Amino acid sequence: MQPLATRLPTEARQAEIVAVALRLAQDRSPASITTNDLAQAMGLSQGALFKHFSTKDAIWLAVMVWVTDHLLRALNDAAERSRSPLDALRCVFDAHVDFVVTHPGVPRVIFHELQQSQDSAVKQQVRGLMQGYRQLLLRLLGDAVRCSEADAALDIAAAATLLIGIVQGLVMQSMLSDHIASMREHAPRVFDLYVRSIRTSS
Repeated sequence: MQPLATRLPTEARQAEIVAVALRLAQDRSPASITTNDLAQAMGLSQGALFKHFSTKDAIWLAVMVWVTDHLLRALNDAAERSRSPLDALRCVFDAHVDFVVTHPGVPRVIFHELQQSQDSAVKQQVRGLMQGYRQLLLRLLGDAVRCSEADAALDIAAAATLLIGIVQGLVMQSMLSDHIASMREHAPRVFDLYVRSIRTSS
């Protein structure tokens, strides 16, 4: 029998539950992960788990809040460290790839929520993440046009959509091959093709 986990403050325990949920989502759909699975993985009883989150949906909402905070921070930090708008786009792209490779459960959680027909607090959180990401890309692409690093006639909205789609495509391919780290191998070549499509003609 697995020993019960030691007592932790609520905030620390909630953070641990979020981490365990993401870890379990690496190999399984969030829909198939039960509160009993989470409790067993942590050495807790289900009753103890529900002292920190009132429902299973509350757990997945906390997961998406964590993902939103940490991913957007990583992307914005990457952009701030860059030398130019196009360099910022590359750094943001690389930071997103690194985040997914480091936290491979994240794509399964996001894709699962986007497939749901009904709106929910978790789906709204996913929507907020995508909106924040898109706003960052629109700003960087606009800066690239103003600095003459991107074509003056560039459709900025379409270019932002394309870059998000490229990352999603890399994620899907890596999930199909069951080798998430392969994203790092393919990402540089794919991004170079993207830059060629938006760069100012010389």
